[in-house]
Amino acid sequence: MARIDFQSVIVLGVALMASFGTALTIRHLEGDGAAQAATPVVAASTAPASGTDAQVVKGADGHYWAQARIEGRAVRVLVDTGASVVALTRADALRLGVDPEPADFTGRVQTASGVVRAAPVQLKSVSVAGARVDEVEALVVEQGLEYSLLGMSYLGRLSAFEATPVGLTLRP
Repeated sequence: MARIDFQSVIVLGVALMASFGTALTIRHLEGDGAAQAATPVVAASTAPASGTDAQVVKGADGHYWAQARIEGRAVRVLVDTGASVVALTRADALRLGVDPEPADFTGRVQTASGVVRAAPVQLKSVSVAGARVDEVEALVVEQGLEYSLLGMSYLGRLSAFEATPVGLTLRP
């Protein structure tokens, strides 16, 4: 029997609403300018997440910030259920050795600063504490993104994630 804690439902609702107000909502724009959900450009893996449960403490600003390991290196990310995919700043991508060519920036995303170009990439692995996902679809945002986002291309591959008043539990 599933247990639903009213306080957890409220916190999750607030977290979801807050995520919609973050700096980036990943959207794919077609030639006619109509916004649609991002269409994966790289093949999505269906392999399940592995490892152990991970805890992400809620920050003083009310957001869930995580220290992720992407391609084996530490990257501070904002957990964003409103982002369709993991989104990397250009600076974080370069630190990770992910350096798309100018011609690779074929996607367009809506940021708080407006529409900018993005390059689809496939990450070998993304992990937060013990929760690891391999072959993760992501975007490198050319400019206009203040911090990298841990989106649904990672979160959606977990068996579950649960918000509490003090943090988020990620379950592989």
